[in-house]
Amino acid sequence: MHKIMLITCIALLTALVITFFGPAIAEEIHFNNDVYILKYSELSDLTKGYENEYFLKNETKNNWNKMVGIYYYPEISNPLKFADNECKNIESNEINVLLKFIENKQADKAALSYLQNGSENGKNFFEYNIFKYEKHPDKGMMALRYAIRYYFNNDDGIKSLAQKVKDENDLYLQKIIESPIPPIVEKIIN
Repeated sequence: MHKIMLITCIALLTALVITFFGPAIAEEIHFNNDVYILKYSELSDLTKGYENEYFLKNETKNNWNKMVGIYYYPEISNPLKFADNECKNIESNEINVLLKFIENKQADKAALSYLQNGSENGKNFFEYNIFKYEKHPDKGMMALRYAIRYYFNNDDGIKSLAQKVKDENDLYLQKIIESPIPPIVEKIIN
């Protein structure tokens, strides 16, 4: 009798939580002591999977300083090979500098970090990117991305940013490696 009452109470409580808060989906995530809100989600024509991008409260896809991305690649089955190809692409592009590439062949996971030189609205910046690639539990591959844009005005700014990235790279890589990849949100948000 007590088991039936307990099961009934749990079922009612679950129904109330879903009624008041809705089903659990990752439209807000926390990373590195910041809260990121899902502001871009699209089904990619190229990868055939969803791309979710999260930004700080007052930032958007067109104007951001920090972002977290979650990407699903249903047709890619080998994260190590994919990451290795990404490293080769990064190294072959003159606006990129590969910082570190890590493979865990036993876990079938890889991570990489790099800097990309860019310009926006007359401002120069380095975009610091970290990606983690791992198998999706059902099919394909997932990627978790953390990116920061560092703006600079002169050579002294570049040197200062280079030192900052060098000092923080291992810490951010460790955080991204240890972070579980949130579930993908399958809806269109532009």
